Amino acid sequence: MKILIIEDEKGISNFLKQGLEEEGYEVMIASDGLSGLELAMKNAPDLILLDWMLPKLSGLEVCQKIRTKDTTIPIIFLTAKDTIQETIQGLQVGANDYIKKPFSFEELLERIKIHFRKTKFDEILTLNTIKIDLSKHKVFSKDKEVVLTHREFELLTFLIKNKGTVCTRTDIIEKVWNIYFEYDTGVIDVFMNSIRKKLNLNKDNDCIKTIRGVGYIAND
Repeated sequence: MKILIIEDEKGISNFLKQGLEEEGYEVMIASDGLSGLELAMKNAPDLILLDWMLPKLSGLEVCQKIRTKDTTIPIIFLTAKDTIQETIQGLQVGANDYIKKPFSFEELLERIKIHFRKTKFDEILTLNTIKIDLSKHKVFSKDKEVVLTHREFELLTFLIKNKGTVCTRTDIIEKVWNIYFEYDTGVIDVFMNSIRKKLNLNKDNDCIKTIRGVGYIAND
């Protein structure tokens, strides 16, 4: 699960990044509103921790712009502003939650977990005989659990979420690996070979097809 932190105080963002990564989350950081908005649009994070007072674009502006594209992603404001009017304003522009600085990391962590339970992570993704339980971070093939690495899980989830659509190598390396520069995409093949072996996919039942020179497509 990917969390985007948009926070201009490096001490806070680094503290949150370390704590969240220790909990198993993948974390991205932006130090101003404009770069945070760009990361949110390009990377489709699963949750956003958003400061209110930011350079270039305020947290309110960032939240409003994100909501024009995505109405479901949980957004939690982290801010020193705490009047009733400001809280209402934050919720009106589309935030899901509001936590006042300074805050307890344990409380923030619990709120994050609550929002994940409320959103798309209650979904069960399916592809042929493959099932992914996102809320439990588990994969099943013919109802038998298959243990994947974190990156394998993210890659398989990305392909199944985009079922029926060709996922280019560039899309995969950007969305799953978070790499936005020239990179040897052959690493994708290594992970796909491992996924196929673990799920026992072969020529007769391979529901993830390789599009030579382009990428992959998942189809039932």
